Amino acid sequence: MGQVAVISTASDLNDKIAQHFSDSAGTFVPEFLPDERRVLEFLNYELPELSIINLGDGELAIDEIVRAIQADPWLHYGGLICVHPDQTAGDWEKRLTAGNVVSFIPQHDLDFSLPRVIRILGNNRQFLFQREIQDRLLNRIAGTFVIDNDPLDIRTYAHLLTNYLYNANYLSGEQRDALLVALMELLMNAIEHGNCQISSSEKTDWLEAGNNIFDLIRAKNGTPAISARKVHMYYRIEPDKSSIRVRDEGDGFDWRSRTKAITEKNYQSLHGRGILMADHYVSNLTYNDKGNEVGFEIGHQRDESNTRPEAFASEQEVVFEPGETVFNEGEESSYLYYIVSGQLNVVARGTVVSTLTPDDIFLGEMSFLLNNQRSASVQANVRSRLLRISKESFVNVVKRQPYYGIFLARLLAQRLDRLNQRIKRSS
Repeated sequence: MGQVAVISTASDLNDKIAQHFSDSAGTFVPEFLPDERRVLEFLNYELPELSIINLGDGELAIDEIVRAIQADPWLHYGGLICVHPDQTAGDWEKRLTAGNVVSFIPQHDLDFSLPRVIRILGNNRQFLFQREIQDRLLNRIAGTFVIDNDPLDIRTYAHLLTNYLYNANYLSGEQRDALLVALMELLMNAIEHGNCQISSSEKTDWLEAGNNIFDLIRAKNGTPAISARKVHMYYRIEPDKSSIRVRDEGDGFDWRSRTKAITEKNYQSLHGRGILMADHYVSNLTYNDKGNEVGFEIGHQRDESNTRPEAFASEQEVVFEPGETVFNEGEESSYLYYIVSGQLNVVARGTVVSTLTPDDIFLGEMSFLLNNQRSASVQANVRSRLLRISKESFVNVVKRQPYYGIFLARLLAQRLDRLNQRIKRSS
């Protein structure tokens, strides 16, 4: 079961949230937090897999809580569901760019949308990133999201996938944002024009009348034959790239003539703009002959960490060129290193025994914490950037922010457990 922090004092809202989680067969367990102190303690010490925040709560200092989450995304990486008053959605989306948001839900739509989001997250928990198990057991994964004809659903799936790739350091922040825009455009096209068969003229008339396209989509879903259709998003994630395809169950369209007609001169047109935007952000879109499936690939960045621990952000960054030594076997363990980028070889008795990257997070932590001499030498394999953390700085951070000590202990325990499992398998 996954822990859920519910950041809300609104009793009516909380009753609904409790009921929806009760109906989810125990996949997630909500913890209702009554005040700012309890909220921050729970976020920092428990590191919940998921949080629900009532952005319209008048009793909690929501701005302060959001600032805390935004200030340290390295620590607060659990999924975030935002419940908002309708008129504030746009402002909050702009402010929460550093948060691991998986869904924005209007308050009036909670009963319809929250159960759907819980179901999606429960069925795809491997995408709710957990840094403690960042050992790339999932570095080659493939599957299919089967998505209902609802804009909220595609938004949740798109955020889930793009946030996972970002938190796993496969995509930079800029790449993540570009992929999110592209996916949203392609998935909306699949629902609007593919499954719901909304024509260009019908969409124009609807929007010019001041209506919301989401309402038109849900009206179309009143027809059983349309509501039964699905959008299929296939994904394959490998160390060097991700491949994604989106297929609807509609009749397809003449993508050759449509893409030819879309030029930079008329990109402001309501029709075809999504194709142009998606192609701009991910490039090299390919279609099947029928025109109901589109695919692309996006290359991954290599050996980079997207976020740094906020507690150590002021520590000195040191750069090691290929072949340079970070420390030698037998030396005193004066520093702990956080790996920002690069690859580093661990050499024992003249033999490379392992290679460390930002996925390993820290370097030299065991001898540092145990006050032992270094058990091996470490050399840069490529140009590498590290944060050098002294014992004094480490102790001071843990004094000021004790939850960092607990989190780092969890990381080390996970690493030792994985090492023991590898030893057992090899013996």
